Amino acid sequence: MTLSHDLAGQGPTTVVLLHSGVCDRRMWDGQFSALAEAGHRVVRCDLRGFGETPVDAAHTHADDVRDLLDHLGIDRAAVVGSSFGGQIALELAVRHPGHVSALALLCSGMPGFAPSEELRAWGGREDALLEAGDLEGAVELNVDTWLGPEADEAARALVREMQRRAFEVQLAVPDEFSPVRTGVTVDDLAGVEAPALVVAGAHDVPDFRAVADELTRLLPAARRLDLDWAGHLPALERPAETARLLTAFLAELPGRP
Repeated sequence: MTLSHDLAGQGPTTVVLLHSGVCDRRMWDGQFSALAEAGHRVVRCDLRGFGETPVDAAHTHADDVRDLLDHLGIDRAAVVGSSFGGQIALELAVRHPGHVSALALLCSGMPGFAPSEELRAWGGREDALLEAGDLEGAVELNVDTWLGPEADEAARALVREMQRRAFEVQLAVPDEFSPVRTGVTVDDLAGVEAPALVVAGAHDVPDFRAVADELTRLLPAARRLDLDWAGHLPALERPAETARLLTAFLAELPGRP
Protein backbone atom coordinates (compact mmCIF):
# COMPACT_ATOMS: atom_id res chain seq x y z
CA MET A 1 0.00 0.00 0.00
CA THR A 2 1.24 3.50 -0.86
CA LEU A 3 0.97 6.07 1.93
CA SER A 4 -1.37 8.99 1.25
CA HIS A 5 0.83 11.93 0.38
CA ASP A 6 1.24 15.36 -1.21
CA LEU A 7 4.00 16.64 -3.51
CA ALA A 8 5.10 20.21 -4.19
CA GLY A 9 8.04 22.05 -5.70
CA GLN A 10 11.08 21.19 -7.78
CA GLY A 11 14.75 21.25 -6.95
CA PRO A 12 17.92 19.26 -6.36
CA THR A 13 16.96 18.40 -2.76
CA THR A 14 13.93 16.34 -1.83
CA VAL A 15 12.51 16.93 1.64
CA VAL A 16 10.24 14.39 3.33
CA LEU A 17 8.06 15.54 6.23
CA LEU A 18 7.02 12.94 8.84
CA HIS A 19 4.33 13.96 11.30
CA SER A 20 4.06 13.45 15.06
CA GLY A 21 1.94 10.76 16.71
CA VAL A 22 -0.85 13.21 17.60
CA CYS A 23 -1.05 14.66 14.08
CA ASP A 24 -1.09 13.76 10.42
CA ARG A 25 0.40 15.39 7.35
CA ARG A 26 -1.71 18.51 7.87
CA MET A 27 0.62 19.53 10.70
CA TRP A 28 3.06 20.72 8.01
CA ASP A 29 0.68 23.26 6.46
CA GLY A 30 2.94 26.06 7.68
CA GLN A 31 6.11 24.59 6.12
CA PHE A 32 5.03 22.56 3.07
CA SER A 33 4.65 25.41 0.58
CA ALA A 34 7.44 27.49 2.14
CA LEU A 35 9.98 24.71 1.61
CA ALA A 36 8.80 24.22 -1.97
CA GLU A 37 9.13 27.96 -2.62
CA ALA A 38 12.68 27.79 -1.23
CA GLY A 39 13.64 25.47 -4.09
CA HIS A 40 12.98 21.97 -2.75
CA ARG A 41 10.86 19.08 -3.89
CA VAL A 42 8.69 18.40 -0.82
CA VAL A 43 6.80 15.24 0.15
CA ARG A 44 4.49 14.95 3.15
CA CYS A 45 2.64 11.76 3.97
CA ASP A 46 0.22 10.18 6.42
CA LEU A 47 1.73 7.20 8.17
CA ARG A 48 -0.48 4.13 8.48
CA GLY A 49 -3.26 4.74 10.98
CA PHE A 50 -3.20 8.51 10.55
CA GLY A 51 -5.07 10.96 8.34
CA GLU A 52 -6.04 9.34 5.06
CA THR A 53 -3.86 6.22 5.30
CA PRO A 54 -5.72 3.17 6.68
CA VAL A 55 -4.18 0.19 8.45
CA ASP A 56 -4.73 -2.93 6.35
CA ALA A 57 -1.85 -5.17 7.44
CA ALA A 58 1.00 -5.54 9.89
CA HIS A 59 3.62 -2.97 8.94
CA THR A 60 6.84 -1.15 9.71
CA HIS A 61 6.54 2.62 9.40
CA ALA A 62 10.14 3.14 8.27
CA ASP A 63 9.74 0.56 5.50
CA ASP A 64 6.45 2.21 4.46
CA VAL A 65 8.34 5.50 4.01
CA ARG A 66 11.09 3.71 2.06
CA ASP A 67 8.42 2.18 -0.19
CA LEU A 68 6.87 5.61 -0.77
CA LEU A 69 10.24 7.04 -1.81
CA ASP A 70 10.76 4.13 -4.19
CA HIS A 71 7.26 4.61 -5.59
CA LEU A 72 8.05 8.28 -6.27
CA GLY A 73 11.46 7.50 -7.79
CA ILE A 74 13.32 9.34 -5.02
CA ASP A 75 16.79 7.96 -4.29
CA ARG A 76 17.76 10.24 -1.36
CA ALA A 77 15.97 12.80 0.75
CA ALA A 78 16.44 15.07 3.70
CA VAL A 79 13.96 13.76 6.26
CA VAL A 80 12.23 16.07 8.73
CA GLY A 81 10.54 14.29 11.62
CA SER A 82 8.42 15.66 14.46
CA SER A 83 8.23 13.60 17.67
CA PHE A 84 7.12 10.10 16.57
CA GLY A 85 8.01 11.09 13.02
CA GLY A 86 11.54 11.79 14.24
CA GLN A 87 11.81 8.25 15.57
CA ILE A 88 10.62 6.92 12.20
CA ALA A 89 13.21 9.12 10.46
CA LEU A 90 15.96 7.64 12.64
CA GLU A 91 14.77 4.09 11.96
CA LEU A 92 14.73 4.87 8.23
CA ALA A 93 18.31 6.19 8.47
CA VAL A 94 19.45 2.99 10.18
CA ARG A 95 17.52 0.50 8.04
CA HIS A 96 17.87 2.31 4.70
CA PRO A 97 20.80 4.73 5.05
CA GLY A 98 21.17 5.22 1.32
CA HIS A 99 17.80 6.95 1.23
CA VAL A 100 18.62 9.59 3.87
CA SER A 101 20.87 12.56 3.07
CA ALA A 102 20.09 14.58 6.22
CA LEU A 103 17.85 14.61 9.30
CA ALA A 104 15.97 17.43 11.01
CA LEU A 105 14.55 16.09 14.26
CA LEU A 106 11.99 18.34 15.94
CA CYS A 107 11.37 17.35 19.57
CA SER A 108 12.04 13.82 18.37
CA GLY A 109 11.44 10.42 19.81
CA MET A 110 14.10 7.76 19.42
CA PRO A 111 14.17 3.97 19.24
CA GLY A 112 15.03 2.24 22.49
CA PHE A 113 14.43 5.21 24.78
CA ALA A 114 12.70 4.21 28.02
CA PRO A 115 9.93 6.64 29.07
CA SER A 116 10.03 8.18 32.53
CA GLU A 117 7.62 7.19 35.28
CA GLU A 118 5.80 10.49 34.69
CA LEU A 119 5.30 9.80 30.99
CA ARG A 120 4.16 6.24 31.68
CA ALA A 121 1.62 7.62 34.17
CA TRP A 122 0.42 10.06 31.51
CA GLY A 123 -0.03 7.14 29.12
CA GLY A 124 -2.05 5.34 31.77
CA ARG A 125 -4.41 8.31 32.00
CA GLU A 126 -4.86 8.33 28.24
CA ASP A 127 -5.53 4.57 28.20
CA ALA A 128 -8.10 4.90 31.01
CA LEU A 129 -9.99 7.61 29.12
CA LEU A 130 -10.05 5.54 25.93
CA GLU A 131 -11.13 2.39 27.76
CA ALA A 132 -13.97 4.37 29.34
CA GLY A 133 -15.10 5.53 25.90
CA ASP A 134 -14.18 9.15 26.61
CA LEU A 135 -12.62 9.94 23.24
CA GLU A 136 -12.98 13.68 23.67
CA GLY A 137 -11.29 13.54 27.07
CA ALA A 138 -8.34 11.68 25.56
CA VAL A 139 -8.15 14.22 22.73
CA GLU A 140 -8.09 17.16 25.16
CA LEU A 141 -5.42 15.46 27.29
CA ASN A 142 -3.17 15.32 24.23
CA VAL A 143 -3.92 18.89 23.14
CA ASP A 144 -3.14 20.23 26.61
CA THR A 145 0.07 18.17 26.93
CA TRP A 146 1.75 18.58 23.58
CA LEU A 147 1.11 22.17 22.53
CA GLY A 148 3.28 24.88 24.04
CA PRO A 149 2.35 28.40 25.10
CA GLU A 150 2.82 29.87 21.61
CA ALA A 151 0.07 27.70 20.07
CA ASP A 152 -3.02 29.67 19.05
CA GLU A 153 -6.58 28.39 18.98
CA ALA A 154 -6.32 27.44 15.31
CA ALA A 155 -3.37 25.14 16.11
CA ARG A 156 -5.24 23.62 19.05
CA ALA A 157 -8.32 23.02 16.88
CA LEU A 158 -6.21 21.33 14.19
CA VAL A 159 -4.51 19.04 16.70
CA ARG A 160 -7.93 18.12 18.11
CA GLU A 161 -9.08 17.17 14.62
CA MET A 162 -5.94 15.21 13.76
CA GLN A 163 -5.75 13.36 17.09
CA ARG A 164 -9.44 12.49 17.00
CA ARG A 165 -9.00 11.07 13.51
CA ALA A 166 -5.99 9.00 14.61
CA PHE A 167 -7.92 7.56 17.57
CA GLU A 168 -10.90 6.70 15.37
CA VAL A 169 -8.73 4.86 12.85
CA GLN A 170 -6.42 3.10 15.31
CA LEU A 171 -9.04 1.96 17.80
CA ALA A 172 -10.73 -0.01 15.02
CA VAL A 173 -7.53 -1.84 13.97
CA PRO A 174 -7.21 -5.57 14.83
CA ASP A 175 -4.19 -6.50 16.92
CA GLU A 176 -2.67 -8.51 14.09
CA PHE A 177 -2.33 -5.30 12.04
CA SER A 178 -0.20 -3.54 14.66
CA PRO A 179 3.21 -2.07 13.72
CA VAL A 180 6.09 -4.54 13.68
CA ARG A 181 9.16 -3.73 15.75
CA THR A 182 12.08 -2.67 13.58
CA GLY A 183 14.84 -4.04 15.79
CA VAL A 184 16.65 -0.67 15.68
CA THR A 185 18.48 0.02 18.94
CA VAL A 186 20.08 3.02 20.60
CA ASP A 187 23.50 1.60 19.70
CA ASP A 188 22.59 1.65 15.99
CA LEU A 189 22.27 5.44 16.03
CA ALA A 190 26.04 5.89 16.33
CA GLY A 191 26.27 4.61 12.76
CA VAL A 192 23.98 7.30 11.31
CA GLU A 193 26.38 9.53 9.40
CA ALA A 194 23.86 11.94 7.85
CA PRO A 195 24.03 15.56 9.05
CA ALA A 196 21.40 16.03 11.74
CA LEU A 197 19.69 19.03 13.30
CA VAL A 198 18.38 18.14 16.77
CA VAL A 199 15.74 20.63 17.92
CA ALA A 200 14.51 20.81 21.53
CA GLY A 201 11.74 22.94 23.05
CA ALA A 202 12.16 24.62 26.42
CA HIS A 203 8.49 23.97 27.27
CA ASP A 204 8.45 20.36 26.08
CA VAL A 205 7.87 17.29 28.26
CA PRO A 206 11.19 16.49 30.02
CA ASP A 207 11.48 13.08 28.34
CA PHE A 208 11.88 14.70 24.93
CA ARG A 209 14.49 17.15 26.12
CA ALA A 210 16.36 14.11 27.45
CA VAL A 211 16.00 12.46 24.04
CA ALA A 212 17.53 15.56 22.45
CA ASP A 213 20.47 15.25 24.84
CA GLU A 214 20.97 11.62 23.84
CA LEU A 215 20.64 12.25 20.11
CA THR A 216 23.14 15.10 20.27
CA ARG A 217 25.57 12.76 21.98
CA LEU A 218 24.95 9.70 19.82
CA LEU A 219 24.62 11.02 16.27
CA PRO A 220 28.09 11.64 14.81
CA ALA A 221 27.06 14.67 12.72
CA ALA A 222 24.48 16.24 15.05
CA ARG A 223 23.97 19.93 15.76
CA ARG A 224 21.69 21.03 18.62
CA LEU A 225 19.19 23.89 18.49
CA ASP A 226 17.20 24.85 21.60
CA LEU A 227 14.05 26.94 21.14
CA ASP A 228 13.17 28.93 24.25
CA TRP A 229 9.59 29.47 23.02
CA ALA A 230 8.70 25.94 21.90
CA GLY A 231 6.67 23.17 23.41
CA HIS A 232 6.50 19.78 21.71
CA LEU A 233 5.16 20.87 18.31
CA PRO A 234 7.08 23.93 17.09
CA ALA A 235 5.83 23.44 13.52
CA LEU A 236 2.33 24.30 14.77
CA GLU A 237 3.32 26.78 17.48
CA ARG A 238 5.38 29.14 15.29
CA PRO A 239 4.91 27.86 11.73
CA ALA A 240 6.79 30.61 9.89
CA GLU A 241 9.77 30.52 12.25
CA THR A 242 9.96 26.74 11.98
CA ALA A 243 9.90 27.00 8.19
CA ARG A 244 12.78 29.47 8.32
CA LEU A 245 14.94 27.29 10.57
CA LEU A 246 14.36 24.27 8.33
CA THR A 247 15.15 26.29 5.22
CA ALA A 248 18.37 27.54 6.82
CA PHE A 249 19.42 24.01 7.80
CA LEU A 250 18.77 22.67 4.32
CA ALA A 251 20.71 25.54 2.74
CA GLU A 252 23.80 24.56 4.77
CA LEU A 253 23.89 20.94 3.60
CA PRO A 254 26.91 19.77 1.57
CA GLY A 255 26.31 19.97 -2.16
CA ARG A 256 23.44 22.43 -1.87
CA PRO A 257 23.74 25.13 -4.59
